[in-house]
Amino acid sequence: MAVEAQDYTQLSRGQLIFSFSLVTSFFFLWGLSYGLLDVLNQHFLHNFNLTKTQSTLLQFSYFIAYLVVSPPMGWVMRRLGYKKGIHIGLGLFSIGAILFWPSAKFGKYGMFVAFTFLAGSGIATLEVAANTYITVLGPPKHAGFRLTLAQAFNGIATVVGPQIGAHAFFNESNKDSLGSVQYVYLALAVFALLLNIGVYFAKLPEVRQHVTPEEEQIMEEQGWRGFLRQRHTLFGFAAEWFYVGAQVAVATMTVFYVIEQGGYDAAMGANLLSACQAVFTVGRFIGVAYLRYVDPAFSLAVNGVGLVIFSILTSVLHGKAGIGCLFIIFLFESTCYPVIYSIAVSNLGGYTKIGGGLLCAGVSGGAAYPAMQAALADVTSTRLSFLIPMTGFVPLMLYGMGMWAHKCNRRGVWSMWVKDLDGAEEAEKDAHEAAIRDLDAKDTKDTKDTKDKTVVQHVEAP
Repeated sequence: MAVEAQDYTQLSRGQLIFSFSLVTSFFFLWGLSYGLLDVLNQHFLHNFNLTKTQSTLLQFSYFIAYLVVSPPMGWVMRRLGYKKGIHIGLGLFSIGAILFWPSAKFGKYGMFVAFTFLAGSGIATLEVAANTYITVLGPPKHAGFRLTLAQAFNGIATVVGPQIGAHAFFNESNKDSLGSVQYVYLALAVFALLLNIGVYFAKLPEVRQHVTPEEEQIMEEQGWRGFLRQRHTLFGFAAEWFYVGAQVAVATMTVFYVIEQGGYDAAMGANLLSACQAVFTVGRFIGVAYLRYVDPAFSLAVNGVGLVIFSILTSVLHGKAGIGCLFIIFLFESTCYPVIYSIAVSNLGGYTKIGGGLLCAGVSGGAAYPAMQAALADVTSTRLSFLIPMTGFVPLMLYGMGMWAHKCNRRGVWSMWVKDLDGAEEAEKDAHEAAIRDLDAKDTKDTKDTKDKTVVQHVEAP
């Protein structure tokens, strides 16, 4: 049975702030899990005698969960609501994290890969809930700003994660054992359990995107056919798949890159990954400042251009120059994911949770790109392998350019400012609904004409 929901205009300021703050805490959890994952590659490569490609099975397992779990969870949350979806996500993550204990006890890499999938399923479920919830928790024109602010706390956690890994996995007493992995993931499991208990007692309002009765009627009549006409969502899914694949590949190979280019040890490599994530986090907070004024699609296009240029420079420059370009990649990446997500799920109305599930499935690009880049690194070098993520940044750049140009055409003005392009989404929405009504009218007319023709044929028959 579907859960009765309100749109943000029916909530008090206090409810909005509380809901935003509670849901933002989940971003910190999956930032920690993601930050640790990139450090585990180097740790497992040493302890299990793996190739770089084999070590990326962790990323494959973690991110393929988004493809498998996110779409059905979008449907589940449409029926049961965000709060139950959050309980499911936190529960799955806790179970997956606690099962790292027997994996380390038996020393089986395959068990780590399997339970990473379970933990990743929990994080994927949380992302469907939290990203979509933040997007509809206020005016659509500021959705990118809200999601970037919330995900800035994810960025803080990705700085902390590699630091924990550097001290827990690479000190002299632990670098040859898996014991520290047990305790780190036990702590994560307990953290998720405490969050789950807190959510149970919290009064978290069920929120939906503001939808008029006419829009609800159109969605009921159109069903899945109406959702498949949301081209900005479908193209957003494609852009996100390529972009997240590239972003995850860059983070996965960063430790290997700085070790080879700078001659550092594994602990220093993890610390430099943490420094890269710090640059990423600073970029997120800078994005919070400018996305209230700069159009999100325009910022996405600019960041896409920067990512393409600096991924090429990272692959051709040697030593510290290459490492410097790698840091700049993290800076340009900072706001891309929340901006893609907020653009792609804008103005979906009753389709918002389904659209959120599809967008989270786009994160599964992280299952493919790290293995592709690692395979090239194994046969050439880690430096040259950074041409692989460049291919994922190109679709991101094109999506940003396309959406920005489309907005400008709708408003009849070429501008980078939100104040000039405000209302472009609503204009697009109105045009889309008019097109649907025209198609329905045409279908009705064609059906009527067919019936009339059949009647005439029967009358004229001898």
